[in-house]
Amino acid sequence: MTDQLINHGIVAFATFFATVGPIDVAAMFAALTLANSVPERRATAVKATLVASGILLMFALAGRALLDYMGITFAALQTSGGLLLLLIGIDMVLAKHSGITSTTDEEEMEAARSPDVAVFPIALPLIAGPGAIGAVILLMGGAEGDLPRQGAVLAALGAVLLITFIAMLVATQIQRLLGVTGLNVITRVMGVLLTALAVQFIFNGLANSGLFS
Repeated sequence: MTDQLINHGIVAFATFFATVGPIDVAAMFAALTLANSVPERRATAVKATLVASGILLMFALAGRALLDYMGITFAALQTSGGLLLLLIGIDMVLAKHSGITSTTDEEEMEAARSPDVAVFPIALPLIAGPGAIGAVILLMGGAEGDLPRQGAVLAALGAVLLITFIAMLVATQIQRLLGVTGLNVITRVMGVLLTALAVQFIFNGLANSGLFS
């Protein structure tokens, strides 16, 4: 039981780390807050982390009820969520940014004109983007009725959000240390793992759909 719980937590952590992308968030954070003072950057990081945490926690606790209300089966979510995560994983392996886990050019232009970038675009969609929201609903739904497993998912989410917050605080140093090549290497490795997890979600969704029984 303990081993299964640890494995579930590791899978959740890897999924959240890939979909949230703390290193990518830090790089964008550094670019968006370049003209800000250190206290202003710290306040922005705190606000963005709190807002994103609230959004993801809301979907973690109420996501399954929302699906039931809309008449969406969990098997459908597993399949569609797996496809979404697969697209994200492919983008990460190719070191591309399609707007699923990053901002579009239009969003970056709008953010550049905004005096406060904490809520948009850092909290949403950079941290709490479609991939992260889909992942938290999938993982919490898959552990429904199992409080220890759900606790492991929430702990993994909290750990990734904490890492993201710390990464934003030291964003400039991370950029200087890793460079573009280092950032892409990390992104590609996490993309391979996420792709495998996404395919497993798709397999589970198809198996649970009853279409092949």
